[in-house]
Amino acid sequence: MGQRIHFVVDPQGWCCMGLIIFIWLYNTIFIPKVILFPHYEEGNISVVAVLCYYFCSFFCIASLFRVSVADPGKLPENPKIPITEQEYWELCNKCNMMRPKRSHHCSRCGHCVRRMDHHCPWINNCVGEDNHWLFLQLCFYTQILSSYTLILDFCHYYYFLPLEKENWDVFVFRHELALLRISAFMGLIILGGISRLFYTQLMGIFTDTTSIEKMSNCCEDISRPRKPWQQTFSEVFGTHWKILWFIPFRQRQPLRVPYHFANRV
Repeated sequence: MGQRIHFVVDPQGWCCMGLIIFIWLYNTIFIPKVILFPHYEEGNISVVAVLCYYFCSFFCIASLFRVSVADPGKLPENPKIPITEQEYWELCNKCNMMRPKRSHHCSRCGHCVRRMDHHCPWINNCVGEDNHWLFLQLCFYTQILSSYTLILDFCHYYYFLPLEKENWDVFVFRHELALLRISAFMGLIILGGISRLFYTQLMGIFTDTTSIEKMSNCCEDISRPRKPWQQTFSEVFGTHWKILWFIPFRQRQPLRVPYHFANRV
């Protein structure tokens, strides 16, 4: 089952995504040039540390691009409703279309999204049933990359041996302190924000509750988990194979569950 491309025309979202890409480019260019390559050439770190940084960086940007263009679960104009599930659908009072329960109308995108969690300007897209797993991967790899960057910034000054060969005519070495301070500042901001977001997302999956449902307090028992955590995570990621939960280069296969169970809120 191929994943449909979903592109949102939103200047605010483009600006937010542009800022995220700038931060990623900044660290991907300057951290290896200032820390990784010089210390590798002098034998202070191994090639594994360099490869791991690029590995985390690649998975981070791949998750960002995939989640930003992935269809979050947009409902078609004339959905085919199975007879056995008609009672679990409802009419949207904004677009006058039938939708499954737990769907929500996004005012920015202008359509309903199945099991919508929230609209995220940082990816310029909604987070819904079909791309929630990619959003979780983005949060996960962003935390790893930010933590790795902060560790390298710290080790460069307080742990690694001083570099013996430095070309002070090169821009990055003449402004090394300023560049790494900017990197550390951005890393702390990103790590703090994304860690809090990742925690709330995990708690939402554990309790089988979306962010919109938490804010609207639409039912009394939304804080109680109704399914084992393995099942809720498998439904989000579309597979029972846990190793595949960390791989963004695949197609999600929805695990079919009856609407009377999955949408009972």
